[in-house]
Amino acid sequence: MSSIFCCSSPSPYRPAHLSHEAKFDPFIAWAKRSESSPSADSASFFQNPDNPPPYAVQFVRQVNFGAIEAKRYFIPRPKANGGRVEFVEITEQDLIAGNFQKLNSYKNFKCTMHNKFFEVNLYQKDPINRHHWRLNIARPASDIDL
Repeated sequence: MSSIFCCSSPSPYRPAHLSHEAKFDPFIAWAKRSESSPSADSASFFQNPDNPPPYAVQFVRQVNFGAIEAKRYFIPRPKANGGRVEFVEITEQDLIAGNFQKLNSYKNFKCTMHNKFFEVNLYQKDPINRHHWRLNIARPASDIDL
């Protein structure tokens, strides 16, 4: 297990209120208090085509103005106790198999104490006609991002 943020002190970098704010807030709250490792059953979340995850979150951690240290992906899983949303780590291949597409909605965070920069991106299932559906062999983000 590894920590999501480097510590509890990262602050928003150029904050803006977004239309998808309700999706970012639970993830950020969860990430500041959690550690995670990829779920062994992550593919099972995409098995039921009638109940896909509502969205996914990409979390990119990098040295400020430097190399990317990690790209991680999470999907929400509502918790029965108190309605608090928990997140499960999945793989990039799960997103491709689930036909998720990156939205133009992101938030950035910066930790000056550890010289780290964090980018949080949203993904949603691509709205398609199931009759004409086929696996989108999109290039993984690791092949696209520079």
